[in-house]
Amino acid sequence: MSGSAIILNLAGAVALLLVAVRMVRTAVERAFGPQLRRRMRPWLDRAPLALATGAALALAFQSATAVMLLVGALAAGGGASGTAALLAVLGADVGSALAVVFLSLDVEWLAPGFLLLGAILFLGQGSRSRKQLGRALVGVGLILLSLRLIGEASSPLRESAILPPILIQAAGDPVAGFMAAAALTVAFHSSVAALLLFAALAHQGLVPDALAVALVLGANLGGGLVGILVTRTAEPTAREAPLGNLLLRGAGAALGLVGLMNFPEATGWLAPLSESAATRMVTFHLLFNLAVVLCGTLLAPLVVQAVRHLLARPAASAQEEVTALDESALGLPKQALSNARREAVGMCDTLEAMLAGVGRALGPEADRDAIAAIRGLDHRLDARHRGIKLYLARLGREQLTAEEQAERQELMEACVRLEQAGDVIVRGLLSLAEKKFSRGLSFTSEGAAEIAAFHGAVLANARLAFTLLVSRDVAAARRLMEEKERLREREAATSQKHFGRLAEGARESLDTSAIHLDAIRDLKQINGLLAALAHPILDEHGLLRRSRLKAR
Repeated sequence: MSGSAIILNLAGAVALLLVAVRMVRTAVERAFGPQLRRRMRPWLDRAPLALATGAALALAFQSATAVMLLVGALAAGGGASGTAALLAVLGADVGSALAVVFLSLDVEWLAPGFLLLGAILFLGQGSRSRKQLGRALVGVGLILLSLRLIGEASSPLRESAILPPILIQAAGDPVAGFMAAAALTVAFHSSVAALLLFAALAHQGLVPDALAVALVLGANLGGGLVGILVTRTAEPTAREAPLGNLLLRGAGAALGLVGLMNFPEATGWLAPLSESAATRMVTFHLLFNLAVVLCGTLLAPLVVQAVRHLLARPAASAQEEVTALDESALGLPKQALSNARREAVGMCDTLEAMLAGVGRALGPEADRDAIAAIRGLDHRLDARHRGIKLYLARLGREQLTAEEQAERQELMEACVRLEQAGDVIVRGLLSLAEKKFSRGLSFTSEGAAEIAAFHGAVLANARLAFTLLVSRDVAAARRLMEEKERLREREAATSQKHFGRLAEGARESLDTSAIHLDAIRDLKQINGLLAALAHPILDEHGLLRRSRLKAR
């Protein structure tokens, strides 16, 4: 087999592994995610129970990252203490390590069974949870199949004249293997997938024990970094457990790397564990995570306290750096109003990102990361709004001219509408996206196209409205109001088409009817709030009617 064919086969097998791991995670989330979020709170009351809960959930999800998101959301809502959340995440690391141990066993004969049973459940009649369970079993079968394909694709590499010497050389440079494993784990967004790949290569005799230890340590560091990446825009409370997990796993990985560099011969203790290099690797991974859990259980309160200190300080300094609200300008009304307007433009940028993001969250590519990112943007929007409101309140009326008082009032009302639009996105559209995602629902192709077109029109109007804060252009304000009327007509037409599909009995339309209609309603409400930014400009030029009612 040629070198290019080997690389293509190996890349295809790795791609199947990544897709299969994600399939298991999303299927379990859709089938049991909502119930888990409701029932997890009492499971985290005691340390042993929190550890066991995290481990069990990671085994089910095949992902410690998914457990991080669940526990982080619970902690943000006050449903779990910082220590309990950290212990649950540490338990999830052990659970994912156990998943790696099971999946790396010589159980290839189970793949057809999982695929057959999963297909029967998924394609047969039954509840949505049963179908998603079938999908998860198909995912497990595909994981096992992909591991076999990785083994077959990498088998010729043992006879290569180039690769074995490179790997032997890499074993003498543990830092390179450590960094490569961390980077690959972050790229995969899954330590399970990365370690299964390493174990498959080790099974072919391509990974010496010294390199295996470096790869395991690097994968653990990468797994901690993944948790930080997926929660980077979440509330500080939701980020405590992932950051604490990174500190503990990162410290353990760093100490292990230092030991490996200074005492490379110490890897000899792995040999009695098993004759199989792959088994030795996954066993070391499990032992490493058990050691982290032992230390983490003892140090959890101190780690949580340190994490809260780290999260509090940068957040405050970041806000001070980016704000345009210069306190020293409060004695200069024109300058202060200009500063407030610049900060309001920042609110517009944040709201535009939220509106664009929620369009993706309502689409087929929705995921937990996208939804969490929008919630993080909402916190930023609220913070800017509070800052502007307090800043303008300190700009006393007595020092302003009549024109400056009007501008101050217009800015305050504009910021209120921007903040209200953000609330509609989070409490309305984002809740609908979460419901659609957690239940595994999908719009019909016609319904998805209608919502996408309606969302696109609202986003275009929003961008037009945002320009008015700077330009105060009369023609643009008039066009925005005309677009508002067109959107009202489009809403009626969209609703009529939707009811037509319901009358025809389209199953997907029945399942998503409430979500479809509520999404259109919320988008229209956002459009109305933003179109109101044109009112002061049109009113100033005598172009705004007081009522839409006809005279008698």
